[in-house]
Amino acid sequence: MMDEEKRVEVERKENPNSGLVGATLIKYLSYIIIFFGIIWFLIQYILPRF
Repeated sequence: MMDEEKRVEVERKENPNSGLVGATLIKYLSYIIIFFGIIWFLIQYILPRF
């Protein structure tokens, strides 16, 4: 029984998380753009009034 050879077939996929990586990249880029937009607004319009 111990000498029997077991064959296991493994199905390989090419990076199944590529869509998830793209979505995460877009999400964090949008956070960065919004952050710098708020900073720009503060510098251009709010700070000169003081």
